[in-house]
Amino acid sequence: MIRRVTGLILLGMPMTLWADPGRFELTAFGAYRMGGQMDGDADSAEAELDDSSSFGAILNWPARDNTEWEVLVSTQSTEARVVDAANEFDRRVDFDSITAQLGGTYRFDGDNVVPYLALTLGGTHVETRGAVSESDTFFSGSIGLGIKVAPSSRVGFRLEARAYGILVDSDSEIFCLSAPDAGVAGCAVALSGDIAGQIETFAGVTVRF
Repeated sequence: MIRRVTGLILLGMPMTLWADPGRFELTAFGAYRMGGQMDGDADSAEAELDDSSSFGAILNWPARDNTEWEVLVSTQSTEARVVDAANEFDRRVDFDSITAQLGGTYRFDGDNVVPYLALTLGGTHVETRGAVSESDTFFSGSIGLGIKVAPSSRVGFRLEARAYGILVDSDSEIFCLSAPDAGVAGCAVALSGDIAGQIETFAGVTVRF
């Protein structure tokens, strides 16, 4: 008898969990990220990122009313074209970035489809693979607008467009590429401290627990 009751409880647990989603939402997403230009101190120097795919995960949990806390982690692997027209310097380098940010979302009214606004702040770690390039970490932020599909189910979907801004430090040497043949012995592009912007669109699967 005890075994039968235990078996019924174990069989019923998954159905109960499915019918009563938890407080946390974990979204794994694939995205396409566009843009990203970093200007150099000289007017003729710049580094421009190629558009590419990106991946990440977002964790949400309730704050109060229609707001949620949000933790965002995303990564992008692409190439950057580093150009200094005055010195006839033009080179491509591998460019990797990892972004980790904390913020929140505001959910608008809706039933099966809920629009929302997201805002996060944090940092972006950048690494380039070039001759004498370095890695560095910059302050960054993002703002997103999207929809959550089936927000009260155990499994749902999330569609979003998000804008990233990275505050580039003027002392960074992530694009420090030498070019002796072009007469550039030091850094080909010294960044000027501007904000590098990118746009990302993504689709993700959300699991609630």
